[in-house]
Amino acid sequence: MLVKLRSRRLPPALEEIGPDSVDNRETTVEKYGTSSIVVCDYDPGWPALFEKESASIKNALGSFALTIEHAGSTAVPGLPSKPIIDLLVGVPSVEGAKQRCIGPIEELGYAYMPAYASWLPGELFFRKGPPGPWTHHLHLMELSNPRWDALLVFRDYLRAHPEAVQAYGTIKRALAASSKDDIEAYRNGKTAFVEETTARARAWRDRVK
Repeated sequence: MLVKLRSRRLPPALEEIGPDSVDNRETTVEKYGTSSIVVCDYDPGWPALFEKESASIKNALGSFALTIEHAGSTAVPGLPSKPIIDLLVGVPSVEGAKQRCIGPIEELGYAYMPAYASWLPGELFFRKGPPGPWTHHLHLMELSNPRWDALLVFRDYLRAHPEAVQAYGTIKRALAASSKDDIEAYRNGKTAFVEETTARARAWRDRVK
């Protein structure tokens, strides 16, 4: 599968939000923490890391966490990825979550990033670990948020289509090599593949229902 890459500014995707991208994103190069971007071979231990973190989050938030999903590249067997565990946490109300969830999540070692609200509307974003690459990203949103469906249908399609995994992995490795520490270039270079594959994934889901 050949995909033409194009550069386009989009809201940050899962696992690829750089520390310098908010206040100065129109005038500076978005840097990847303190190091170059590294895309690793798939690690079969990633699902266990998700399960461990998911249990901690569920314990911290209780019934307010309606469901927790493993998303991003570490959720797709065989897909090369930056080693960041991405978690989607579904809640009944984002406004309620601002009052009830930020403190308990921060107690688990996450940093709340309110400045990303303009790029991630209807979502609370947290990250954990040292800069570049960090270890976990947590996206808290209502299940009705369009991004919830988009992220999961993209994941599910990749899980069911190894040829798409191979194509995406090739793109990710090439972009990591060419982008160095410019995470914005890396992220935007994947836009064409992600958008086209998400559209294909929705059509696939409709057929297999």
